[in-house]
Amino acid sequence: MDIFNNSTFQLLGQGLHGASKQQKNIADNIANIDTPRYKAKKTHFKHTLNESLQNLNLQSHKTDDRHLDFGGSQKGVYTTVNQNTTFNHNLNNVDIDYEMAELSKNQIYYNGLIERMNGKLNSLQTAIRGGR
Repeated sequence: MDIFNNSTFQLLGQGLHGASKQQKNIADNIANIDTPRYKAKKTHFKHTLNESLQNLNLQSHKTDDRHLDFGGSQKGVYTTVNQNTTFNHNLNNVDIDYEMAELSKNQIYYNGLIERMNGKLNSLQTAIRGGR
């Protein structure tokens, strides 16, 4: 029995992978804020977690019409670049306020995933030690 190859660990791993990729792209955007003609990158990965949940055949129970269903359309972690916008005089489209806000949100998301992973590992450790 492979206790580390269950659906929870896989979902948490996918989330951590996506968050780390997003962290790299945000850092690249901030580092290139003064680079002429640089276009900001955006990472998309939360759909992957939704797809994994859908593959587990989980049914969502909606108590309000505004709740979202499980599911997604794209596969994997991917990055997009918006070539159609310009914010700075040097034809760069990096908005530092937006990037800093995204950096903070991503850090909170990443920390939440790490806390959940630690909780799962602590549960396994407790079971191995016989409940002590």
